[in-house]
Amino acid sequence: MFEIAICDDEDVFAKTLRKMVEIYMEKVHIDYKIDIYHSGKDLLLLGITLMKYKVIFLDINMEHMDGIETAKRIREMTEETFIVFVTAYINYALEGYSVEAIRYLLKSKDNLEEYVSECMDTIFHKMNVVTKIKEIQFNEGKKKVPVNRLLYIESKLHKLEYYIMENQLNVYTQYEVLNKIEDEYISYGFVRIHQSYLVNLKHVKSVEKEDGRYVAVLSNDSKLIIPKSRYQYVKQTFIEYKGEI
Repeated sequence: MFEIAICDDEDVFAKTLRKMVEIYMEKVHIDYKIDIYHSGKDLLLLGITLMKYKVIFLDINMEHMDGIETAKRIREMTEETFIVFVTAYINYALEGYSVEAIRYLLKSKDNLEEYVSECMDTIFHKMNVVTKIKEIQFNEGKKKVPVNRLLYIESKLHKLEYYIMENQLNVYTQYEVLNKIEDEYISYGFVRIHQSYLVNLKHVKSVEKEDGRYVAVLSNDSKLIIPKSRYQYVKQTFIEYKGEI
Protein backbone atom coordinates (compact mmCIF):
# COMPACT_ATOMS: atom_id res chain seq x y z
CA MET A 1 0.00 0.00 0.00
CA PHE A 2 1.45 3.37 -1.09
CA GLU A 3 0.42 5.84 1.61
CA ILE A 4 0.30 9.61 0.99
CA ALA A 5 -0.49 12.51 3.32
CA ILE A 6 -1.84 15.94 2.38
CA CYS A 7 -1.40 18.61 5.05
CA ASP A 8 -3.25 21.83 4.21
CA ASP A 9 -5.51 24.07 6.29
CA GLU A 10 -7.67 24.88 3.24
CA ASP A 11 -10.11 21.97 3.17
CA VAL A 12 -11.41 22.65 -0.34
CA PHE A 13 -7.93 22.76 -1.84
CA ALA A 14 -6.81 19.67 0.13
CA LYS A 15 -9.70 17.68 -1.35
CA THR A 16 -8.97 19.03 -4.83
CA LEU A 17 -5.34 17.97 -4.52
CA ARG A 18 -6.38 14.56 -3.23
CA LYS A 19 -8.53 14.06 -6.33
CA MET A 20 -5.58 14.94 -8.59
CA VAL A 21 -3.34 12.43 -6.82
CA GLU A 22 -6.09 9.78 -6.94
CA ILE A 23 -6.36 10.21 -10.71
CA TYR A 24 -2.63 9.68 -11.04
CA MET A 25 -2.52 6.61 -8.77
CA GLU A 26 -5.40 4.97 -10.61
CA LYS A 27 -3.60 5.59 -13.89
CA VAL A 28 -0.43 3.81 -12.74
CA HIS A 29 -2.36 0.92 -11.09
CA ILE A 30 -0.77 1.17 -7.64
CA ASP A 31 -2.70 0.50 -4.44
CA TYR A 32 -2.83 3.68 -2.38
CA LYS A 33 -4.28 5.42 0.63
CA ILE A 34 -4.45 9.22 1.02
CA ASP A 35 -4.99 10.93 4.37
CA ILE A 36 -5.73 14.64 4.86
CA TYR A 37 -4.50 16.70 7.82
CA HIS A 38 -5.43 20.34 8.40
CA SER A 39 -2.42 21.39 10.47
CA GLY A 40 1.22 20.50 10.89
CA LYS A 41 0.51 19.82 14.56
CA ASP A 42 -2.10 17.17 13.71
CA LEU A 43 0.32 15.46 11.33
CA LEU A 44 3.19 15.50 13.84
CA LEU A 45 0.97 13.97 16.53
CA LEU A 46 1.49 10.70 14.65
CA GLY A 47 5.06 10.72 15.88
CA ILE A 48 7.37 8.24 14.25
CA THR A 49 4.43 6.44 12.62
CA LEU A 50 4.25 9.24 10.03
CA MET A 51 7.14 7.37 8.40
CA LYS A 52 4.45 5.19 6.81
CA TYR A 53 3.85 7.99 4.31
CA LYS A 54 5.97 7.74 1.18
CA VAL A 55 4.95 11.26 0.14
CA ILE A 56 3.72 14.23 2.16
CA PHE A 57 2.23 17.28 0.43
CA LEU A 58 2.74 20.25 2.77
CA ASP A 59 1.07 23.63 2.54
CA ILE A 60 3.71 26.21 3.48
CA ASN A 61 1.33 28.96 4.62
CA MET A 62 -0.52 27.29 7.50
CA GLU A 63 -1.38 29.02 10.76
CA HIS A 64 0.29 28.15 14.09
CA MET A 65 2.91 25.87 12.53
CA ASP A 66 3.83 26.50 8.90
CA GLY A 67 4.94 23.91 6.38
CA ILE A 68 8.63 24.75 6.69
CA GLU A 69 8.68 24.11 10.44
CA THR A 70 6.56 20.99 9.98
CA ALA A 71 9.01 19.71 7.36
CA LYS A 72 11.97 20.30 9.69
CA ARG A 73 10.25 18.24 12.38
CA ILE A 74 9.50 15.48 9.86
CA ARG A 75 13.16 15.42 8.84
CA GLU A 76 14.13 14.84 12.49
CA MET A 77 12.27 11.53 12.22
CA THR A 78 12.91 10.41 8.66
CA GLU A 79 15.00 11.27 5.63
CA GLU A 80 13.11 8.85 3.41
CA THR A 81 9.72 10.53 3.02
CA PHE A 82 9.37 12.70 -0.07
CA ILE A 83 8.20 16.20 0.85
CA VAL A 84 6.31 18.29 -1.70
CA PHE A 85 5.59 21.89 -0.78
CA VAL A 86 2.31 23.39 -1.93
CA THR A 87 2.09 27.16 -1.78
CA ALA A 88 0.48 30.25 -3.22
CA TYR A 89 3.90 31.94 -3.31
CA ILE A 90 7.27 31.17 -4.91
CA ASN A 91 9.68 32.77 -2.43
CA TYR A 92 10.52 29.77 -0.29
CA ALA A 93 13.18 28.02 -2.37
CA LEU A 94 16.07 28.31 0.12
CA GLU A 95 13.98 26.92 2.98
CA GLY A 96 13.00 24.03 0.74
CA TYR A 97 16.62 23.07 0.13
CA SER A 98 17.22 22.77 3.87
CA VAL A 99 14.60 20.02 4.20
CA GLU A 100 15.25 18.41 0.80
CA ALA A 101 11.83 19.13 -0.66
CA ILE A 102 11.52 17.40 -4.01
CA ARG A 103 9.07 19.88 -5.57
CA TYR A 104 7.13 23.12 -5.14
CA LEU A 105 3.59 23.18 -6.48
CA LEU A 106 1.92 26.55 -6.98
CA LYS A 107 -1.76 26.53 -6.03
CA SER A 108 -2.52 29.21 -8.62
CA LYS A 109 -1.29 27.16 -11.57
CA ASP A 110 -4.07 26.42 -14.07
CA ASN A 111 -2.35 23.17 -15.03
CA LEU A 112 -1.71 22.04 -11.45
CA GLU A 113 -2.89 18.50 -12.21
CA GLU A 114 -0.17 18.19 -14.86
CA TYR A 115 2.45 19.34 -12.34
CA VAL A 116 1.15 16.86 -9.75
CA SER A 117 1.50 14.08 -12.31
CA GLU A 118 5.06 15.15 -13.21
CA CYS A 119 5.93 15.35 -9.52
CA MET A 120 4.69 11.80 -8.86
CA ASP A 121 6.52 10.53 -11.95
CA THR A 122 9.74 11.95 -10.52
CA ILE A 123 9.13 10.38 -7.12
CA PHE A 124 8.40 6.96 -8.59
CA HIS A 125 11.48 7.21 -10.80
CA LYS A 126 13.63 7.94 -7.75
CA MET A 127 12.02 5.05 -5.87
CA ASN A 128 12.41 2.75 -8.88
CA VAL A 129 8.74 1.80 -8.56
CA VAL A 130 7.67 -0.54 -11.34
CA THR A 131 4.16 -1.88 -11.75
CA LYS A 132 4.03 -5.31 -13.35
CA ILE A 133 1.15 -5.65 -15.80
CA LYS A 134 0.19 -9.14 -16.96
CA GLU A 135 -2.17 -9.80 -19.84
CA ILE A 136 -4.35 -12.80 -19.00
CA GLN A 137 -6.84 -14.64 -21.17
CA PHE A 138 -9.82 -15.23 -18.88
CA ASN A 139 -13.01 -17.04 -19.79
CA GLU A 140 -14.64 -13.62 -19.55
CA GLY A 141 -12.17 -12.16 -22.07
CA LYS A 142 -8.56 -10.93 -22.24
CA LYS A 143 -7.59 -8.46 -19.51
CA LYS A 144 -4.49 -6.51 -18.48
CA VAL A 145 -4.03 -7.08 -14.75
CA PRO A 146 -1.69 -5.10 -12.46
CA VAL A 147 -0.07 -7.94 -10.50
CA ASN A 148 -0.18 -5.93 -7.27
CA ARG A 149 -4.01 -5.88 -7.53
CA LEU A 150 -4.19 -9.69 -7.65
CA LEU A 151 -4.87 -11.05 -4.14
CA TYR A 152 -4.82 -14.77 -4.84
CA ILE A 153 -5.62 -17.51 -7.31
CA GLU A 154 -7.78 -20.45 -6.29
CA SER A 155 -8.07 -23.80 -8.04
CA LYS A 156 -11.69 -24.91 -8.04
CA LEU A 157 -13.61 -27.46 -10.11
CA HIS A 158 -11.04 -27.81 -12.93
CA LYS A 159 -10.59 -24.07 -13.34
CA LEU A 160 -8.80 -21.18 -11.69
CA GLU A 161 -10.46 -18.22 -10.01
CA TYR A 162 -8.47 -14.96 -9.93
CA TYR A 163 -9.44 -12.60 -7.08
CA ILE A 164 -8.58 -9.08 -8.27
CA MET A 165 -9.08 -5.84 -6.37
CA GLU A 166 -10.56 -3.25 -8.72
CA ASN A 167 -13.29 -0.83 -7.58
CA GLN A 168 -14.37 -3.89 -5.62
CA LEU A 169 -13.09 -7.46 -5.32
CA ASN A 170 -13.86 -9.14 -8.65
CA VAL A 171 -13.37 -12.77 -9.64
CA TYR A 172 -12.30 -13.89 -13.14
CA THR A 173 -11.99 -17.51 -14.26
CA GLN A 174 -9.62 -19.46 -16.47
CA TYR A 175 -9.38 -23.12 -17.50
CA GLU A 176 -5.86 -23.88 -16.29
CA VAL A 177 -4.07 -25.64 -13.42
CA LEU A 178 -2.03 -24.06 -10.63
CA ASN A 179 0.96 -26.34 -11.21
CA LYS A 180 1.43 -24.89 -14.68
CA ILE A 181 1.47 -21.22 -13.58
CA GLU A 182 3.02 -21.59 -10.11
CA ASP A 183 6.66 -20.85 -11.01
CA GLU A 184 5.77 -17.70 -12.93
CA TYR A 185 3.70 -16.26 -10.09
CA ILE A 186 6.30 -17.17 -7.47
CA SER A 187 8.65 -14.89 -9.42
CA TYR A 188 6.04 -12.12 -8.89
CA GLY A 189 6.07 -12.62 -5.11
CA PHE A 190 3.35 -15.25 -4.68
CA VAL A 191 3.48 -18.32 -2.44
CA ARG A 192 1.69 -21.67 -2.74
CA ILE A 193 0.05 -21.93 0.68
CA HIS A 194 -2.23 -24.85 -0.20
CA GLN A 195 -2.82 -27.26 -3.06
CA SER A 196 -5.64 -24.92 -4.10
CA TYR A 197 -4.17 -21.45 -3.37
CA LEU A 198 -1.48 -19.21 -4.83
CA VAL A 199 -1.36 -16.04 -2.72
CA ASN A 200 0.22 -12.64 -3.34
CA LEU A 201 2.57 -12.02 -0.38
CA LYS A 202 1.96 -8.31 -0.82
CA HIS A 203 -1.59 -8.87 0.43
CA VAL A 204 -0.79 -11.19 3.35
CA LYS A 205 -1.26 -9.43 6.71
CA SER A 206 -0.31 -12.38 8.88
CA VAL A 207 0.27 -16.14 8.98
CA GLU A 208 -1.03 -17.61 12.22
CA LYS A 209 -2.70 -20.40 14.12
CA GLU A 210 -6.35 -19.72 14.90
CA ASP A 211 -8.86 -22.02 16.59
CA GLY A 212 -6.69 -25.06 15.96
CA ARG A 213 -6.13 -24.34 12.28
CA TYR A 214 -3.45 -22.49 10.31
CA VAL A 215 -4.49 -19.52 8.19
CA ALA A 216 -3.16 -16.70 6.03
CA VAL A 217 -5.00 -13.45 6.78
CA LEU A 218 -5.21 -11.21 3.71
CA SER A 219 -5.43 -7.44 3.34
CA ASN A 220 -9.21 -7.66 2.82
CA ASP A 221 -9.44 -9.72 6.07
CA SER A 222 -10.34 -12.94 4.28
CA LYS A 223 -8.68 -16.07 5.69
CA LEU A 224 -7.27 -18.94 3.67
CA ILE A 225 -6.46 -22.33 5.17
CA ILE A 226 -2.85 -23.53 5.27
CA PRO A 227 -2.26 -27.28 5.76
CA LYS A 228 -0.14 -28.10 8.81
CA SER A 229 2.50 -29.65 6.57
CA ARG A 230 2.99 -26.33 4.72
CA TYR A 231 2.68 -23.95 7.66
CA GLN A 232 6.39 -23.60 8.53
CA TYR A 233 7.34 -23.09 4.89
CA VAL A 234 4.63 -20.45 4.37
CA LYS A 235 5.48 -18.72 7.66
CA GLN A 236 9.20 -18.55 6.81
CA THR A 237 8.50 -17.32 3.28
CA PHE A 238 6.23 -14.59 4.68
CA ILE A 239 8.83 -13.51 7.27
CA GLU A 240 11.56 -13.32 4.62
CA TYR A 241 9.30 -11.29 2.33
CA LYS A 242 8.40 -8.83 5.08
CA GLY A 243 12.07 -8.44 5.86
CA GLU A 244 12.78 -7.37 2.27
CA ILE A 245 10.17 -4.59 1.98
